[in-house]
Amino acid sequence: MTTFDPVRSGLALVVLLAICLAVLSAARVHVRRDALIATTRAGIQLTLVALVVAWVFTHPEGAVLYLALMLGAASFTSIRRIGCGRRYAPAIVGAIALGALGAIVPVLALGALDFNAQTIVPFTAQIIGGTMMATSLTGSRMRDDVAAGWGEVEGWLALGAAPRQAVTLQSRRAVAHALIPALDQTRNAGLVTLPGAFVGLLLGGASPAEAAQVQLLVLVGLLAAESIAAVCTAYLLAPWLGSSRPG
Repeated sequence: MTTFDPVRSGLALVVLLAICLAVLSAARVHVRRDALIATTRAGIQLTLVALVVAWVFTHPEGAVLYLALMLGAASFTSIRRIGCGRRYAPAIVGAIALGALGAIVPVLALGALDFNAQTIVPFTAQIIGGTMMATSLTGSRMRDDVAAGWGEVEGWLALGAAPRQAVTLQSRRAVAHALIPALDQTRNAGLVTLPGAFVGLLLGGASPAEAAQVQLLVLVGLLAAESIAAVCTAYLLAPWLGSSRPG
């Protein structure tokens, strides 16, 4: 394994970011500022998180606080992405939390992973990240579909359907759309992508069979968590989206 060179790595990051910005500029896609901010934030956050995680590994009692902060950050991101405002913030927090718990609790209860900070924190972090993405995709897609097909929704409302019933079709489409990344990632694991946990375990000395087993646990855990989060998001946001046309 080659030695990490921070100078060469930094240069590569600059070149990759320049390529990203050049392509977006040529295509006149106005997210260059977002890409630049996202990259800067990622660099700062990863540096700080590395220090925090190192501290959590030596102070397991801090794991709960760290994961709670992660849940808060994930919820804030989804709320902002969906644009549902403070009124439905508890629904988003609940959807993400329920999705994460739906995958984490069975895994720990069955003893599939060791009950320690070094195992629980990385696994839970990946699950929370997945539920955040599923929640954001479900909410934003459902909002856009309801806005685009508001005439149909109004028709159901005129026939006496409740707001939640009036957006049933949009809810189902949004959930299916939100699960595409997780399904594709699971379906193509090892063929199109080499997941990080799998590679990390191999580099850490685990056997291929052990690495595959842990990675499969993560992938299926993500599927379970994201399914719960997506369905809960659609169900909880339906009264809002079915009551008045989204802006």
